[in-house]
Amino acid sequence: MTKGSKIVLTIGLIIFFQQFVKAQGNENQQFLQKVGAIDSLYSNTLKETRKIYVQLPADYKPDENIKYPVVFVLDGEVFLPTVNDVQNYYSGGFTPEMVIIGISNNKNRMPDLTTSKVTEMYGSPFKQENGEAVNFSKFIETELIPFIEKKYPVTNFRTLIGHSYGGLFTIYTLIHHPELFSNYLAIDPSLDWDNQRLITEAKDKVSSANYKGKSLFMSLGGSGVPLNEIKKDTTDLTLFSRSNIAFSEILNKNKQNQLAFEWKFYQRDLHGTIPFPSIMDGLISVFEWYQTENIDKYNMPTTTAEEINKIVRYRQRKLETHFGYAVPPFPEFLINMQGYMSMDMDQMERAKMYFELTIEYYPNSANSYDSMADYYERNNDFKNALKFATKAYEINADDHYKQRIEEFKEKINKG
Repeated sequence: MTKGSKIVLTIGLIIFFQQFVKAQGNENQQFLQKVGAIDSLYSNTLKETRKIYVQLPADYKPDENIKYPVVFVLDGEVFLPTVNDVQNYYSGGFTPEMVIIGISNNKNRMPDLTTSKVTEMYGSPFKQENGEAVNFSKFIETELIPFIEKKYPVTNFRTLIGHSYGGLFTIYTLIHHPELFSNYLAIDPSLDWDNQRLITEAKDKVSSANYKGKSLFMSLGGSGVPLNEIKKDTTDLTLFSRSNIAFSEILNKNKQNQLAFEWKFYQRDLHGTIPFPSIMDGLISVFEWYQTENIDKYNMPTTTAEEINKIVRYRQRKLETHFGYAVPPFPEFLINMQGYMSMDMDQMERAKMYFELTIEYYPNSANSYDSMADYYERNNDFKNALKFATKAYEINADDHYKQRIEEFKEKINKG
């Protein structure tokens, strides 16, 4: 097998193992997939009880006291499953493990998500209740976020995702309350609302705003119409699309505000189909800095343990800079797997380094100490194997660890 084939195989095994671990957690369920546990809170601002849906990371363990970035998804009953699907495939290497919060908007969607009051639309009377985004924003800031931070294992690194009117609200939040979120995904946003009022408001704000450390991904569906044809049209039929384009051009002309901005046009997608590719591309875009670098170095047999350690430490510092707090550079299972793969290739120095990193970054994980016990057992150092198996048992009094302790004691006595 060639070196290149080995690298590709290694990456593939890591991805497969990640999906296998997540699948194992569902093997005893009656149905193949259950997404989003229902919760709710009463809002004094909205004068109602608001339903939310909560999806914890697949590898979440309450006893490890780990906190995660959090994604807030507008129209949560519709889009939380899609966000969860994307996370199931891309988290760990492309996006961090995250808690996903779906906000229900099915009962009061129009008033929740529209940003100013209108009485007519495209020359016709418009009588539906609308324009309560100020209140909905207050609910998110003063009630929902504190509720989530108190009850669930989340950090203050937040992402907001919205489609259509939800995309309008997402842009509204970026313009008027940028401090609430670090990342914004506005999917086919309805920026034509109220004669493009939000675009007018944005012109003054984005030129002087400081969006350092913040990201926006915005998408536009073409319904089969080429972009140049949309730009040339001047009728109301393309006002929705042209509003989106106009806002993207404003942001591109004001790069001094340091917003990490990506705009993507999906010519074939309709307004109803664009959320799926946008959520995938959007999460990858706003977390571009999170993605694993130097993959070839990790997989090359000639890379020393010292070199890998430096790469890991660099990644640790980079993530801390972006998140604003210390965070392990990789999920536990990825570091742990590299340790076992190194052992299988008789690269013991690298294996030990990986297992030491697992213990350093996940000190409350019994598995991390049990893996180090495996390393010492492989090297016939049963005294140290016993030491780490005992530590694993102290954290988790599982019969497996107890049995290993007895086995190591027996081997030591046989000496």
